[in-house]
Parts: sequence; structure tokens; C-alpha cells
Amino acid sequence: MAEGLEALQSLSSNPEVAPAERKVDALGRAYATGKRKNAIARVWIKPGKGVITVNGRDQEVYFARPVLRMMIAQPLEIADRLGQFDVVVSVQGSGLSGQAGAVRHGISKALTYYEPGLRGVLKPHGFLTRDSRVVERKKYGKAKARRSFQFSKR
Repeated sequence: MAEGLEALQSLSSNPEVAPAERKVDALGRAYATGKRKNAIARVWIKPGKGVITVNGRDQEVYFARPVLRMMIAQPLEIADRLGQFDVVVSVQGSGLSGQAGAVRHGISKALTYYEPGLRGVLKPHGFLTRDSRVVERKKYGKAKARRSFQFSKR
């Protein structure tokens, strides 16, 4: 038992392996920013009844497609916190699919800020990794990013 205590004390005194702290504001909310394509989602979570509000509207109204609503709920389902947090989201840029991905990323990050122990649950599923794929820019001398103009031999 004593050697276990010494091991814990040596871990806590090690500056490289510091225990994660909760990042919560004065109102008891955790804030995180999620990104996907050109969409940026600002997410606040706080304990509540599971209401998700996106840009002042209910999630069923804003994300009409069930697939997008399922995407948003994934981090809460995997962390087994469905119906325990109220989520307020402000999202802009890109399309609905990119926005849903940004909201999912933001909710995942906010959950880890509120409960640092959930990081080990969410990380293997890839919810904490920002999907860096963005639209490639158009180049001069090309019809689109890579497509050439039609070639005529004669």
C-alpha cells in the first residue's frame, strides 16, 4: 500500500504528467471551439436536461436531416452523457454537413474540458481530432482545382 502511495506522489510531482484540470467558467459552463472544413462552432455545455440549441434554434429545426443530428449526439452517446448536458452552439461558415462536424468536434472538446476523464473515452473514436480536409483552391490555367480544359487535337 505504501509503495502505491509513493508511486502516486511521484506521478503528481512529475511536471510532464500533470493531471488535467476542469476548464469551467463562473456560470458552470465549459466552452470549446470545433472546426470542420470552413465551419467554426462555438460550443457551451452545462448540466441540464439534454437540450441542444444551434444558432438560437432547436437542433431538429436547424439540422433537419437525422444523420446530422446523429453526428452531433455521437460524443454524448459514447461518453454515456445523453440527456445530462444542455448544449448551446453558435456555428457559421461552410454547409450543414461541415457545420455538424464542427459542432461534434466542439461538443467533444467541451466534454473533455468539463470532465477531463472522458478524454480516454472520446479520443479512440477520433472525436477530438480536427478533420483538416478543406476544399482545394482553384489554380490558374485549370477549369477547377485539378481539372484541365477540354483538349482538342484538331
